[in-house]
Amino acid sequence: MTNMNLPEPIVTFAGYKGSIQNCSPLTVSEYVNDIVLFFRYIIVSRRGDKPEKTEMKEVSIDSLDYELAGSVRTEEIYAYMLYLSSARGNGVRIRARRLSAIKAFYKYHTTKSHRLPSNPAHDVDSPTVKPALPKYLSLEESIRLLESVPKDCDTYERDYCILTLFLNCGMRLSELVGIDLAHIEDDLSKLVVTGKGSKMRVVYLNTACRHALSRYLSVRQSKATQYGQPIIDKQALFLSSRRKRISNQMVQTLVYKYLDLAGLGGRGLSVHKLRHTAATLMYNEGDVDVLTLKDILGHEQLTTTQIYTHLSNKKLEEAAEMNPLSKIK
Repeated sequence: MTNMNLPEPIVTFAGYKGSIQNCSPLTVSEYVNDIVLFFRYIIVSRRGDKPEKTEMKEVSIDSLDYELAGSVRTEEIYAYMLYLSSARGNGVRIRARRLSAIKAFYKYHTTKSHRLPSNPAHDVDSPTVKPALPKYLSLEESIRLLESVPKDCDTYERDYCILTLFLNCGMRLSELVGIDLAHIEDDLSKLVVTGKGSKMRVVYLNTACRHALSRYLSVRQSKATQYGQPIIDKQALFLSSRRKRISNQMVQTLVYKYLDLAGLGGRGLSVHKLRHTAATLMYNEGDVDVLTLKDILGHEQLTTTQIYTHLSNKKLEEAAEMNPLSKIK
């Protein structure tokens, strides 16, 4: 979407999100998609057509300028939210995300670019999103997943290392794919990943990670060049069969494959759920406190991390027993 010829109000907003707020290209693209859909709705509804009967992808937004953007009324935004729910079947989380994009767009143009005099989205209520507890693997299921990688598989060392890093370190998919050899300490004690907003953080490697990484590094060069052709992405840690940096999609595919082999498929599990698994195991089984967990996961806000404190009553029971008066009868 960001490659199309977009009107200036959207281009400048997207530039701000990417260059000033350091949002990833994927995040910027999502903002743009949501803003484009909103103004397509505005254009269609104002010309008297019914948005629910219109193929929105075919609607041009070439007419969008600051005058049109500034003429949007609050009630039109509420009508758009109803359209998302009734006509498009968008759930509460998607509606909340789309409204957040609209709010960000108008906030930028009223407080940063100063191209619009007022913000019609300022007082629009966001749909109430009930926090959902993340899905995750138990300790036994995590071991099953690791054991599902066949030892005679040509990519055994690579795949096992990928799963090990996900389950032990709680990395995001993009963080793992982006690891370079130069990001790893010589003694394999730690490495550096690039998280959201291009922020770097240090990830300390435990024994399992060091062993898995050592095994993979010992065969990385030989297996990548076994047919006599040089590695293309020489600095990339994880390589595909084409000797290039492994892609996000390929990592997702191999994770789904091993989830199926472990008998864990069909449960809505994914790469991101392995991040949830690492966090849950560290908190519930490893006695890692929530503030430390926040730094391990690279969360900006503690509230993001606190969801893991609701996953088990075990901690609450243990805390109650730790009271020094608990043994007095």
